[in-house]
Amino acid sequence: MNAVFLSDAHLKNRSDPGYRALLRFFDSIQGEIEHLYIAGDFFDFWFCGNGLIYPEFFDIINRLRELQAGGTGIHFCEGNHDFDMAPYFSAQLGMEVFTDSADLILDGKRIFLSHGDTVDRSNHKYLFLRWILRTRGFDIFQSLIPPEVRWKLAMISSETSKGMSEQSRDELAEKMSAFSLGKFREGFDAVILGHCHKPLLRRHGSGADEKIFAALGDWVEYRSYILFSDGCFSLKFFES
Repeated sequence: MNAVFLSDAHLKNRSDPGYRALLRFFDSIQGEIEHLYIAGDFFDFWFCGNGLIYPEFFDIINRLRELQAGGTGIHFCEGNHDFDMAPYFSAQLGMEVFTDSADLILDGKRIFLSHGDTVDRSNHKYLFLRWILRTRGFDIFQSLIPPEVRWKLAMISSETSKGMSEQSRDELAEKMSAFSLGKFREGFDAVILGHCHKPLLRRHGSGADEKIFAALGDWVEYRSYILFSDGCFSLKFFES
């Protein structure tokens, strides 16, 4: 069993360095990885109404489809920048979409996977904005807007979300680490989260009792990901 976990690519334009690096990375794992888990904020925004997709996303979606055709299972956890993904990625492409979190079993290890943006329950303004953007009323509102205007508004919404959820990476990583301890007590062997943009892997205990907390970092600055292979987790950085 081998799998790759990554998050926070915040894809917007084909010309962005992170976008191009991710295309090369997907080329490098073609036919080599059984599962790809994307833990949120893969896109800097996501709206798909009446089958219309932001044109800049065609290349990366086609590359995901190529991975899938080569035998790699593609799985998404929605983030704070990309949500309501199931109508396209699940219904049309047959990829798995988790709205909030996933409870996975890989090689006998129980893994909690989530974007992680709701770990800090003290940020009430952000949590309220997150709720608003997921209401049926907002969904109806955005569906009535022409696609070109919708994508411009989505960029504005993205920047607003960044501002309201922004805090020290180190501070957020520590809150996530504390959160993982509670999940270990619930029986999870590993907790993997995105959102804080800081790549981090911590091991608790050893041997059969080892527990893992991983923060996935991002593809904006670090090009980081977690590789799960033969029952072991390792933090990697794509340098090609």
